[in-house]
Amino acid sequence: MIRVALVDDQELVRAGFRMMLDAQPDMTVVGEAGNGLAAVSLAADGAADVMVMDVRMPGLDGVEAARRICAAGQRPKVLMLTTFDLDEYAFAALKAGASGFLLKDVPPQELLFAIRAVHSGDSVVAPSTTRRLIDRFVPLLSDHGGAARLPSADLADLTEREREVLVQVAAGLSNAEIAVRLFVSEATVKTHVGRILAKLGLRDRVQAVVLAYESGLVRARGRDRPE
Repeated sequence: MIRVALVDDQELVRAGFRMMLDAQPDMTVVGEAGNGLAAVSLAADGAADVMVMDVRMPGLDGVEAARRICAAGQRPKVLMLTTFDLDEYAFAALKAGASGFLLKDVPPQELLFAIRAVHSGDSVVAPSTTRRLIDRFVPLLSDHGGAARLPSADLADLTEREREVLVQVAAGLSNAEIAVRLFVSEATVKTHVGRILAKLGLRDRVQAVVLAYESGLVRARGRDRPE
């Protein structure tokens, strides 16, 4: 059973999500919060596996709440929702440690899929969207300070094959696509990705993409897309 916490400053929105999620055989809503500070406290309770949280809220916003929750290493994985389709929000949310970013008007089945995906450890940000965000914002962050950088990691710890896999991940390829390109099984790719995340101290493949660009392993704006 996936235990979900809902965070939104609009009670009506939370009620709608609760009805939909509680109707699922594999989900249950275990808590609600109306602002970022309450979300941080709710996360500390450890009752939720996934926290579905709005970006814009009064007081402490969703991005800062996600940053505090993820930095504390608490249980819930954070799925950010927003009414506004702005790259700035998406990138800030991912940099804060969120495992996904969706618009509130996505079809119900897409939201349910996203919650299940985040719970299983996957990212719900489409690879093409991830690359677009990284291409646009990583050079700016590098030049002007921007958001906090990821934990320090040494790419030298990776094997040659793991570096190859990381480049493909940064290009936005799925495990299945990487398997075809590198002539290995999808299970082997999944194992490599797991080892990359463990060695570099990263939470998920979204952070791996960010690190690949910030470290210079892959250059921004498509100049180093694997052929």
